[in-house]
Amino acid sequence: MKVKSAAILLVISQSVDYGEAFSGLSTRASIGPRAVVTTSAGTKFVHHQGSTIRATRSKLQMSQSTSVAPSPEENSALFEGFGKGIARDYKARLPLYKSDITDGLNVQCLAATLFLFFACLAPAVGFGGLYSTATNGAIGTIEMVSSTAICGMIYALFSGQPLTIIGSTGPVLAFVACLAQLGKAMNLPFLPLYAWTGLWTSAILFLSSVTSASNLVKYLTRFTDEIFSVLISTIFVVEAVSDIAGTFTSPASTLTKALLTLSIASVTYGTATVLKGLRNTVYFTKSIRNNISNFAPTIGVVLGSLLARSARLAHGAEALLPALAIPAKFQTTSGRPWLVPLMDLPMWARFASFLPALMATVLLFLDQNITVRLVNNPTYKMEKGRRKGNVLDGMHADMLIISILTAFQSVIGFPWLVAATVRSISHVRALSKFDKDGKIQSSIEQRVTGLSIHALIGSCVIF
Repeated sequence: MKVKSAAILLVISQSVDYGEAFSGLSTRASIGPRAVVTTSAGTKFVHHQGSTIRATRSKLQMSQSTSVAPSPEENSALFEGFGKGIARDYKARLPLYKSDITDGLNVQCLAATLFLFFACLAPAVGFGGLYSTATNGAIGTIEMVSSTAICGMIYALFSGQPLTIIGSTGPVLAFVACLAQLGKAMNLPFLPLYAWTGLWTSAILFLSSVTSASNLVKYLTRFTDEIFSVLISTIFVVEAVSDIAGTFTSPASTLTKALLTLSIASVTYGTATVLKGLRNTVYFTKSIRNNISNFAPTIGVVLGSLLARSARLAHGAEALLPALAIPAKFQTTSGRPWLVPLMDLPMWARFASFLPALMATVLLFLDQNITVRLVNNPTYKMEKGRRKGNVLDGMHADMLIISILTAFQSVIGFPWLVAATVRSISHVRALSKFDKDGKIQSSIEQRVTGLSIHALIGSCVIF
């Protein structure tokens, strides 16, 4: 069934409005013909009848002016003592572990689980095929889906921000493809080279986690967040549109299949979008509206799948569309052993792999932290284990888990996974509670959905 493109469009439709600003702006002003503005630096500007008079810095506090205290991350040191940031993250979050389970046992979390199952499975299978091509079969779909399932469950259970969804990303795939070309050019076995590069990367990420290097994120601005978000979203939208358009130009496709693909994708996306907006209408009761809205993406995917199946049954091979293909047997793509033979790489190459590991570290570090920063946006009104207005809480614990998972993935030959922006934001949005005006009141902070999503993905391989 041709629902991959529709699933990608669904993820985009549920993603955050990146135009929303982070809270904590350093300037506030009163409205009227005369306004007094006080910046965080203490400089005052007096506006009167269109003219602006700049006043010098003064210690005098006026009752009409409002000062803004620095945000918590502005007061944090760039680097901290060994494990201090990790200890702080877990000290704040672990006492709430029981509620992280009980808070996830509700209908909205069930709806979010089903939606994200489709939204995470399609990229896992798709990236698996791309990895297989880039690595000449050394890493393929079975490794990608298995890595997504196993590492996703571990991350959901032990991370500091469990609403983040980890997965493969385009930049990491491009790096692995370059690493495969490098190994081929230098006559080095790919998997041992990949494993040693990953182990060095894991060590550097571990060092960054225990020294709280993720505090570097506090220097990023809203502009950085929005550019990164727009880039990732654009990639997903272009991929979805080009995948559908490709059915009209591919020699292996027919006009019937192309039109059927477009119809199913449109029905899937349109159904999910219309039902999602039901929350803000006057139809039915509030409870029914909310439940239908929560299950909207799942209803859209199921409806699209049923249409594709009915078309195939009615018209046979003429309406047979490509489907997501998952290997029937749980074994490596190439038939190799699961453990990578680390000793097959020459001694000099084991140390030389530190150089590409530096570049891999930059990719994983930025992908992980920028995405978690977006998830931690105060717009979502999260409170568990959080200092008010702080977007850094949980990052150090998350980086520790990513470093451990990277080492595990390297020696097994699994793809490296980091926080996936669109899937993570879609997850948070699916767990957000809205008021009657459509504004976010709170978010359901728990670990059940992340664990369930990846357990369902794992079941696709086992069963």
